[in-house]
Amino acid sequence: MKKVLVLFAHPKFEKSRANSILVNYIIDKESVTFHDLYEQYPDFHIDVHFEKKLLEEHDVIIWHHPMYWYSCPPLLKQWIDMVLEFNWAYGPNGKALESKICLNAITTGGSKELYCTQGSNSYTITEFLRPFEQTANLCLMNYHKPFTVMGTYKLSDDHLNEYGVQYSSLIDRLQKEITVLSSS
Repeated sequence: MKKVLVLFAHPKFEKSRANSILVNYIIDKESVTFHDLYEQYPDFHIDVHFEKKLLEEHDVIIWHHPMYWYSCPPLLKQWIDMVLEFNWAYGPNGKALESKICLNAITTGGSKELYCTQGSNSYTITEFLRPFEQTANLCLMNYHKPFTVMGTYKLSDDHLNEYGVQYSSLIDRLQKEITVLSSS
């Protein structure tokens, strides 16, 4: 069973009904490490060595965060900038994350109709997440399509619980995914 690291970054988690419900579905799962960056680093002083060790110990990396000004909250961006170092995560000798699975799990207040070429945000979620996809590609990770919960302000607890079940199920599938190694 693959080990999953959920790098959770929400600066106002205590006020997020949607993320609270999602997290409740995955926090106690076997072989899942839930790592709340804002809880761990309220002063933004990231322990790079510790974070690298966590990454090395896991097979699946999930960047779980709200859509925050068309990107991620600042602590997750700082984490990416500091932890994914040249010649460790990428570059000529940067192979530490090679073949790991990576994806975003995000929530948006805006609905799917707002995140499209005809919507007020002009772009899809996938387009907004291209920097994450390219970061994963640069680090030789296998980027999967994001898990999204959109229009969270209008969703009932029942609907959010359905998303919680889907999130948990996604993690189950990722844990069982078999990587086929190519022969040389």
